[in-house]
Amino acid sequence: MVVFHIERRGGLPAYLQIVRQVERALRMGALVEGDRLPTAAQVAAATKVNPNTTLKAYRELERAGLVEVRQGAGTFVIHVPRPPETKADPALRGGLAAWMREAREEGLGASEVVALFDAVLPEVFPEGACAAHG
Repeated sequence: MVVFHIERRGGLPAYLQIVRQVERALRMGALVEGDRLPTAAQVAAATKVNPNTTLKAYRELERAGLVEVRQGAGTFVIHVPRPPETKADPALRGGLAAWMREAREEGLGASEVVALFDAVLPEVFPEGACAAHG
C-alpha cells in the first residue's frame, strides 16, 4: 500500500504528485502487480485533496498502462515497469546501502531517512524532484 503525501508549496499539481508517488512505489517494489490502490475517497481523506484530483491521477496512470480501473472493484496495478540497468547500478546501490547503514547507526529511523532524502532530492535534481516520493 502506498501512503500519499501532497506538498502544497512545491508548485507541482497534486494529481502529478500522486502519479509520481505511484510510479516511485512501483519502481521501489512497494506496489506490485495485482495490488489495489486506495480509493479516491481514501486518498482525499488522507491528503485533503478533492477526490477528482485522485481520479485524474489514476486516469493518467491508466493511460500509461500501469493500472486498470475495474468498475465496482477499484484500481489495480497491472504493470510494473522495469528500470533500465546501468553498469553503475551495483556501485550506486552499495553506496546507498552504506549511507543508510550509517544513518541507522546515527539513530535515524526509516521515516527520518526518507525525510532527509526528500529534503535533499530537490537540491540535486531540481528539474524533476517532487517532495515525498515523487
